[in-house]
Amino acid sequence: MGASQSKIPFEEKAANSRDDDYVHVDENELTGEKGTTITNIAKSRKPEGLSFSTVSKWESTLLEDPKNRLALSTLSTANPRDVLLSRAAKIAEQQVFNIKIPFEGNPITNQRQSGRCWLFASTNVFRVALMQKYQLDQFELSQAYLFFWDKLEKSNWFLEQIISTADQDLDSRLVQRLLHEPLSDGGQWDMVYNLVDKYGLVPQTLYPDSFNASSSSVLNSIIFTKLREYALVLRKLLSSSNFTTATEKEQNLSTTKAKMMKEIHAILTITLGPPPPATSEFTWSFTDRHGTARTVRSTPQAFAKDIYSSSGGPLRITSSSIARMVSLVHDPRHPPLTLMTVDRLGNVVGGRNITYINVDMACLKAACVSMLKAGLPIFFGSDVGKFSDRVAGVMDLDLIDYELGFNVSLLGADKASRLRTGESLMTHAMVLTAVHVDEETGKTVRWRVQNSWGKEVGEQGWFVMSDAWMDEFVYHFLGREVKDVLGQEPIVLPLWDPMGSLA
Repeated sequence: MGASQSKIPFEEKAANSRDDDYVHVDENELTGEKGTTITNIAKSRKPEGLSFSTVSKWESTLLEDPKNRLALSTLSTANPRDVLLSRAAKIAEQQVFNIKIPFEGNPITNQRQSGRCWLFASTNVFRVALMQKYQLDQFELSQAYLFFWDKLEKSNWFLEQIISTADQDLDSRLVQRLLHEPLSDGGQWDMVYNLVDKYGLVPQTLYPDSFNASSSSVLNSIIFTKLREYALVLRKLLSSSNFTTATEKEQNLSTTKAKMMKEIHAILTITLGPPPPATSEFTWSFTDRHGTARTVRSTPQAFAKDIYSSSGGPLRITSSSIARMVSLVHDPRHPPLTLMTVDRLGNVVGGRNITYINVDMACLKAACVSMLKAGLPIFFGSDVGKFSDRVAGVMDLDLIDYELGFNVSLLGADKASRLRTGESLMTHAMVLTAVHVDEETGKTVRWRVQNSWGKEVGEQGWFVMSDAWMDEFVYHFLGREVKDVLGQEPIVLPLWDPMGSLA
């Protein structure tokens, strides 16, 4: 999971919402039978409590059934998900695929106790071509390198958002949303692009994980506290009348913010270690798969510019091809081929904006199959905690039989409704490397997933995802530009929208 992400209840803004952060609805649109409005019913209805007799009757009726008494005995003494795990579903989802990229990359990576899955997924995509270029059997790019710069950039982004919202009340929904989580470990594709474009890439051996990169909760807590303190200072400074001119206030603001960022940089340097400068040359020594000792000298920026070699294999992933890749999403609340963005979501000031192209699931699957046939791994984001088992490495709607244990289904709402109610959102990024397609129908059946939770889970770290699970719980894929869509005026989603969640 991309850090311990806060799942703030989603409230979609209506088209006629006003500036007071509430949704306003015309009562005439909420008319029920015989002209009775829903609003009138809600106001006139007397709230109903729970009586002892009613609850007692429910219990007696429930436990009259031997099946429910058995359920009580088993489900009250163990994790219900473990008890209700379907053996048949685990057996059905085999690691067998008829379309697979020729080179998946090794080793299986491990983000440990951090929310850096998006950095692991993206670097696992980038490394495939690098491993072919340098003829390597095993290789990792430094996730901690991008993590350092992302924390620094997100801190700066946060302070800029605080400055630009200083005219809003501290208790306003937007300011409170900013303060709730000043930054997170999570991210998405446009954020990856911004970091790689500005800072480049380095091999992991040159900047390995520190303790606080692998276990980020304490570091986050320290930075959260400081950023919230800084927010109050900046808001107070902007409302102060102690300056004779606007220019004087602006200069003081810049000086104050620079001092704050220097302190954040110090915290990051002390907890994560000083990273290689983006424009300074590094020396990387390694042994290739043939046992030949080799040395590469480059800068992080140059190392990321072109990671393809004609002698190393068929994959061409260059800075220009990376720039052309976009986030394709499946959000059934909006029409297909809609351009969307999220207000005030980002990491690098002046970098690429967050952009999503909404595509129907059939088109997404077709794009994924095409990319896999071309030998390209695929970055994607999903709600990984739903109907999945970490040990088995299976994601399948039939995996956990809640109806057997509780006589209720947990799939009563459709995908759009789960988004609208905050029941589901993107929580984790992984990589697709293979798919099984039914030879008779041509329909996709299951997908091979490279995770970043270490090789102790799943099948040596590999997961399998059913096609039906993809329909319901996958939201984001990395793909090529969709013709004519990027020129649209985007729908601007509020910061608290579930599409603003970070894997």
